[in-house]
Amino acid sequence: MNTDKAIKILNSINADAMLVTSEENMHYFCSFSPSEGMIVITKSGRKCHFVDSRYTETAQNYAKKTGFEVVEINGGFIDSVNAFLKNNSIKTLAFENETISYKRYCTLKRELNAELVELNNELGKIRNIKSSEEIEFMLEAQRIAEKSYLELLNHYKEGKTEKELAAYFDYLMAKNGSEGVSFSTILLSGENTSMPHGVPSDRKLKKGDFILADFGATYKGYHSDTTRTVVLGCASDEMKLCYNLVLEAQLAGIKAMEVGARCRDVYQRAYDVLQKEDYAKYFRHALGHGVGLEIHEGYSASPKSEDIFEEGNVCTVEPGIYIPGKFGIRIEDVIYLGSDEKKNLVTLDKNLIIV
Repeated sequence: MNTDKAIKILNSINADAMLVTSEENMHYFCSFSPSEGMIVITKSGRKCHFVDSRYTETAQNYAKKTGFEVVEINGGFIDSVNAFLKNNSIKTLAFENETISYKRYCTLKRELNAELVELNNELGKIRNIKSSEEIEFMLEAQRIAEKSYLELLNHYKEGKTEKELAAYFDYLMAKNGSEGVSFSTILLSGENTSMPHGVPSDRKLKKGDFILADFGATYKGYHSDTTRTVVLGCASDEMKLCYNLVLEAQLAGIKAMEVGARCRDVYQRAYDVLQKEDYAKYFRHALGHGVGLEIHEGYSASPKSEDIFEEGNVCTVEPGIYIPGKFGIRIEDVIYLGSDEKKNLVTLDKNLIIV
C-alpha cells in the first residue's frame, strides 16, 4: 500500500504527518490528478483528501478503492487543513520542498499551524520503484501509442506536412484510448530531424527523408515514451550506416542496464559504440530518463549521473545521432528492471523501415 510507504517516510524523518500538493504525488496516493487539492497522511495512518466542489464526486469515487476520507472545503484549503491538524494533534508536517514555488512555501510557513519538515526526494524515491499495477498501466499506454503509430505509418506520404501528421497522430492516440499525450508530439522530417526536440513545422515530406517521431500516450495517469525513425522512399549509405550505429548503441545500453549498474556507466556503453565510428560528437543528450506519472522522473542515465539502477526502475534508452543541417536519428525504448526479468515495454520493430 502506498500509504504504508508514506508512514515509513514519516517515521524516518520524524514528522507527524505529510502534506501533498503536487498533482503527480496526489495521483500516486489517490489515483487521480486534480488540478488543485491537498492530501494529508498521518503517522497513525489517517489519510484525508481536501478538494473543492469541482472534484468532490470524483474524489469520492476513487476513495472507494483508496480509502481516503474526502473533505470538501468550505473556505480555503489552509483553513480546512489547519482544522485537521488541530483535531489530530499534528505538530510537525512534512512538505514537498522540491516541487513547490518559493511563494507557496512562504504561504505554508506563514499560515499552517505546524512546524514544516522538508520531504526532499523521499516521495520520488518510492515512486521510482514501480509496482506490478503501475507497469500494467504503462503497458496499456504503450499499447495505445504503438497501435496509433502503426496506423500513422500509412499516412507518411510525400507532400504531407510535419504539423499535419503530428496533429493526426494525437488524434489517433485519443481515438485509441489515450487520456492525453505524454508530451507535445515531436514529428520531424529531413534536415529538421537533427534537432532532438524540434517542433513540427510546415515542412513537407520528401523522398529520401528521415522521419523521426517521438511520442507517448497516457493511461490512468501513467506515460509511455517511444521514438522511431524511418525513411521515406530510399536511404543513402550514410543514413543506413548511422541508423545501424544508433541501433547498436541502443542495444548496448539496454544490455548494460541492470540492477546495481551505475547510470553513467550505462550511458558510456552506448556512447562508446557511437565513438568507434567518430559519431559520438553528434550524440548530445542523456541516454535516458525515468518514466511514470511524469514523463521525466527519477533516474537520469547521463554522463554525470550519480544514480544507480534499482529493482523496479523504469528508464528510457534513447541514443541518437544529430548532424546539423543534414539529418538526425533516435531510437527509444522503455526498460523495466523487474525482480526476475528485464522487460522492454516497447514492441515496435527497431530495424530500419523504408515506407
